[in-house]
Amino acid sequence: MKSNNKIFCIGLNKTGTSSLHEAFQILGYKSVHYIESGGKSIKDIIKTNFDNGLNILTGIEQYDAYTDWSHPSTNILFKEFDKQFPNSKFILNTRDVDAWIKSREKHLNRTPNLKKKQKQNPNNKWLKMDKALWREEFNLHHKNVRKYFEDRPKDLLEFDVTIGDGWEKICHFLNKETPNIEFPIANRASDQSRRYKYYEKIKRLIKKIIYVKIRS
Repeated sequence: MKSNNKIFCIGLNKTGTSSLHEAFQILGYKSVHYIESGGKSIKDIIKTNFDNGLNILTGIEQYDAYTDWSHPSTNILFKEFDKQFPNSKFILNTRDVDAWIKSREKHLNRTPNLKKKQKQNPNNKWLKMDKALWREEFNLHHKNVRKYFEDRPKDLLEFDVTIGDGWEKICHFLNKETPNIEFPIANRASDQSRRYKYYEKIKRLIKKIIYVKIRS
């Protein structure tokens, strides 16, 4: 893969970004999802670079594929990726809008310290329960992406893991051989719920141990 040929997943969050990240790694790409290797948010890195007039991937140029990179205010930056990294591939990861809204609602409801985060980040739309605004954001983003690539069908792939899109579709788009393993389905709500319950159980156990030690 040439240095200026990147893969950008330009759908919104809760649309299979984790699954695509794992798929890229299986296909041999160096992929980054949300957090880069140094522990920094690529959402913040990309926004800061753009706001300061820098190359949009400054500090994270070493990756081949990028998923879960946008804030609501930076969804439109797929155009900047296209400008700065010509000959790249773009994937509009998507799903049914009503299912997407339900998934985003569940994600928000299980966000730790939500009220504190809302107070600290009053302009962060991700932290506000506004389904009408979410639907508007989803529809507008899809409209913008489809309009921008309408004359370039070879550069954009619409991909919906929830309806069974998998290796055949993505490998044809990327001109890669199809792996002989199942397509990864990552970050499902049921898995997140189990992890959340597990961590809460551990927290309660630790509190109980501390309480016993203080009383003894």
